[in-house]
Amino acid sequence: MHEGFRVTQSLSSLGSDLRALRTTRKMTLGQLAERLGRSVGWLSQVERDISTPTMSDLEGFAAAFEVPISLFFGQADAPEAEQGRIVRKNRRRVIGERESGLTETLLSPDLTDSFEVIHSTFEPGAQRTEMLSRATQELAWIASGKLDIWLDEDRFTVGAGDSFRVRGQSYRWANPYAVPAIAIWIISPPVY
Repeated sequence: MHEGFRVTQSLSSLGSDLRALRTTRKMTLGQLAERLGRSVGWLSQVERDISTPTMSDLEGFAAAFEVPISLFFGQADAPEAEQGRIVRKNRRRVIGERESGLTETLLSPDLTDSFEVIHSTFEPGAQRTEMLSRATQELAWIASGKLDIWLDEDRFTVGAGDSFRVRGQSYRWANPYAVPAIAIWIISPPVY
């Protein structure tokens, strides 16, 4: 087991999430199996929750999908009636810190929809210096604080109540302000 983390979702959710990550990236079972050094049959069983991946397997999935391994870990499962439907504040899946000073949690119950909703906290002084571009459509709403955002080369400052869209362009961000900036992102297709 990964130090400091526990598996967050039931195995059925894990298999569904792994399938969603694979299909979002337009990878076949064969392509992913080859990348992982595993058989197509085993991978199919994992996606159908028949086989349980090891920690090493999860590290391979994280590398293949370019997601933090923490995506597969976090708080305890929700009560059965809430699984896949309700996400309690204290049971959000921590996606991890892709950038120093940025913490993200998954507001969506899992990754099986055509979109995902992310809660992002940008600490004071945090910034992404490299432009990022991905094949998604994204909308972010600033819940509190202020954030500087570059869409292509255009710089904007957005604050509480403002929103912005990223579609087919590169972007980066910075929080040079004294308080954290909190944003809610809707991303389609899911990238985590």
